[in-house]
Amino acid sequence: MKKLSIIAIILASVAIVGEAFIFATRKENNNDEILTRAIRADYRVYAPPLPDTLSFAGERVPLNLWFVREGLDRELISNMYYQSSTLFNIKRAARVFPTIERILKAEGVPQDFKYLCVIESGLQNVTSPAGANGYWQFMKTTGQKYGLEINDEIDMRNDLEASTRAACRYLKDLKRRFGGWTEASAAYNCGENGLEKRLANQRQRSYYELYLNKETQRYVYRILALKLIMQHPQDYGFCVRRCDTYPELPYEEVELSGKDVDLVQFAVDNGTSYKMLRTYNPWLTTDKLKNKSGKSYTLRIPTKKGTEYNTITRGKHDTTVIESI
Repeated sequence: MKKLSIIAIILASVAIVGEAFIFATRKENNNDEILTRAIRADYRVYAPPLPDTLSFAGERVPLNLWFVREGLDRELISNMYYQSSTLFNIKRAARVFPTIERILKAEGVPQDFKYLCVIESGLQNVTSPAGANGYWQFMKTTGQKYGLEINDEIDMRNDLEASTRAACRYLKDLKRRFGGWTEASAAYNCGENGLEKRLANQRQRSYYELYLNKETQRYVYRILALKLIMQHPQDYGFCVRRCDTYPELPYEEVELSGKDVDLVQFAVDNGTSYKMLRTYNPWLTTDKLKNKSGKSYTLRIPTKKGTEYNTITRGKHDTTVIESI
C-alpha cells in the first residue's frame, strides 16, 4: 500500500508540474502574441524612397542600373536610420553651409560639394587615424600643396574659409584630370593616382562602372544620400525647426602680429577667454605663438554678447519645420 501511495504522490506531483509548465508556456506564448500584435500595430521601419532621376554636380546618376540603385539605397538606409549623426549634420549645416556655399560659388565649384564636406567630417574639425584633418580632411602634404599653412603653431586645415578655398582648388584640378565631377569626388577619397590606375586597368571611364575598395565604392553614394536627406529632410523622417538649428556666430576681427605672443593674455586683453579664442579660431594649435617669421594674422573674437544664446539667435526663433538644407 505504501508503495502505491508513494507512486500516486509522485504521479500527482508530475501532473501538477506538467500542468504548471503547460500553463507557463501558454502564458509565455500569449505574451509573445501580445508583443507581436503590438509591434505590428505600433512599430514601423520604412524603406527610404528612391528618386526616379538624380544628378550630382550636374552629372546624371545612372539609376537605371540595378547596382547603382542598390548602392544608393544602402547609403540612404544607413543615414536615414543613423538618426543622431544625420540630425547633427542638419543642425550644424545652418552654421557652416552659408560660408561653404559662398566660397563654392565664388570658385566655380558646384554646390553639391558641400555634401562631400558633410561625409568627410560631419561639418566639424576632426582628425582621422591616417592624419587627415579639418573640415575637408586634408592630409598635411596635400594641404600645403594647396596653400594651407600647417606647422607646430598653425593648422589652416581647421579654418573653414581657408580650407574650403583649398578644397575648391583641389577639386578643380581633379575635374580637369578626370573630366567629371563624379570621378573628381572619387579621387578626392582614394587619391588621383589610385583612381587613374583603376580606370586604366579596368578600361573604364565612369566611377559607377569601376570595381573599387569598399570605402570608395560607397563614397559617392554617401554624398548622394546626404544630399537627398538634407535637401528633403521631411521625406526621410527628419522634422527640424529653424530654431533647432545652430546659427552662425557673430564675431569681430582683430589683428595679431609680433613674436612670442601669449594667446591667453591676448584673449583676456580683447575681452574674451582662451576657450572662445580657440573656438572662433580653431586653426590655432598652441597657447603661445612664437611666430618667428613675424606674420600678421586676422583673428575672430566673439562680439561682446556673442556667447549669449538669446543674442546670437535673435530673429531666428522660427518654429517652421525646414524643408531643405
